[in-house]
Amino acid sequence: MPRILTHPRVAPRRGGRDGTGGYAPRAVSRPSTKPVSGMKDHLPGAALRRRAAVRRIEDAFATHGFVPLETPAMERLSTLLGKYGEEGDRLIYRILHRGARLDRALGREAPGPTDLADLGLRYDLTVPLARVAAQYRGKLPSVFRRYQIQPVWRADRAQRGRLREFTQCDADIVGSRSPVADAETVACLHAALRALGFRGFTILLNHRELLRGLTAACGIPGSAEEPTLVALDKLDKIGASGVRRELEKLPEVGARRASRLLELVAPPGEDAGEWSPDPALERVAEQLAPGPGRTAAAELRDLLDLLGDALGADRDAVRFAPGLARGLSYYTGPIFEVVAAGGAGSLAGGGRYDGLVGMFGGRDIPAVGFSLGLERLLLLLEETGGDASPPAGPTARLCPLRGVTAGEVLKVARRLRAAGVHLEVAMKPRPLGRHLARAAAAGLPFALVLGPDEAAAGACTVRNLTTRTQQTAPLPEVPTLLSD
Repeated sequence: MPRILTHPRVAPRRGGRDGTGGYAPRAVSRPSTKPVSGMKDHLPGAALRRRAAVRRIEDAFATHGFVPLETPAMERLSTLLGKYGEEGDRLIYRILHRGARLDRALGREAPGPTDLADLGLRYDLTVPLARVAAQYRGKLPSVFRRYQIQPVWRADRAQRGRLREFTQCDADIVGSRSPVADAETVACLHAALRALGFRGFTILLNHRELLRGLTAACGIPGSAEEPTLVALDKLDKIGASGVRRELEKLPEVGARRASRLLELVAPPGEDAGEWSPDPALERVAEQLAPGPGRTAAAELRDLLDLLGDALGADRDAVRFAPGLARGLSYYTGPIFEVVAAGGAGSLAGGGRYDGLVGMFGGRDIPAVGFSLGLERLLLLLEETGGDASPPAGPTARLCPLRGVTAGEVLKVARRLRAAGVHLEVAMKPRPLGRHLARAAAAGLPFALVLGPDEAAAGACTVRNLTTRTQQTAPLPEVPTLLSD
């Protein structure tokens, strides 16, 4: 007769007797219950704060005319690769083939990456948008204003504020080259951050063609442009001296060209993100040869004027930053990044990427957009004591006393919920003290006590767990007492 394990954590083993004629159980190692490194569980309090923040962001997006889009978590590797630069491509999570196909690949003498996988988890929300715009261009409006709030994955080193799985909140305008689209996008970004409670932040603005003009003015060849901009993109993280060291390591740049470039984008003693727009822009434009770089400087002047009109009293929140590079390789025009007051780091970033959709659709389709990282925003709000979007969970617990039937409890709960009360119902009657203790432990501000007298009168006793005061009131008056 086979032995039956009666405890999930033990298993039989051969060896010493346990004194009853059987074998002594051996403990089975428990699987780890921790989430994967760089990924997080969001318990109810955190999940409620996240959802409240998302609602505020969605409202800002909708106010600016954007509509929602959702795409699959997986994309073809042919869709993802080559869009983020070499460093980004290395951070894409690849999904192994399954079954016989994987067996065949592993049976080869030296299987390559493409032999093992042809799918990957999405790295961002911009490339999936470009694919969608190409796939459904006949069904979408000629100017498509979309927002998307979904998780993305990056095989990066996990650290505080940098996760492997995180939620991006994107808004993009596809199909317009007008500078109004750029201004509308930046205005939407500004509104979303204000809705979350951020104040005193700065929107730094630059142009990829202007950067190309500056690298050319320094004698840096086009073949070294991408690694030069990747290094320059680290200016706020490792400082001018760190960027200089990285640039000097590039054979086609060297010490002299690195010094010249940093003199233009980050002069000693000046913070590139703190320059006033017009004098700094004119100073840099003078270094550019006639061509795309000069044209980009003119476009930035126009965009700064439009943003002044779009942002009104907050127009000073936008500043030209010649050292801003935005490392992703698909940007083609204006680029922008938001930095928090007090040096707390980047809040968001984006720019124009007119060539990306055309890579899928076979024709040039302009686009501009930005991305907010939800986890980083909530972390910064927590650290700075900002408005962290209060939770929207239950505000009260309905606490039945002995003598009240389950049917009476559920009828009262239905009436209160219909009146808009976010209500949690205790599962069974308990002594009042235990009810109040459990409601307080759950962090609820109110307990609604329902005894036989209250049930008979169509009322309940509203107990304020903060002030420890209470008042018995008819059910129609309860919502008002909870909002006081």
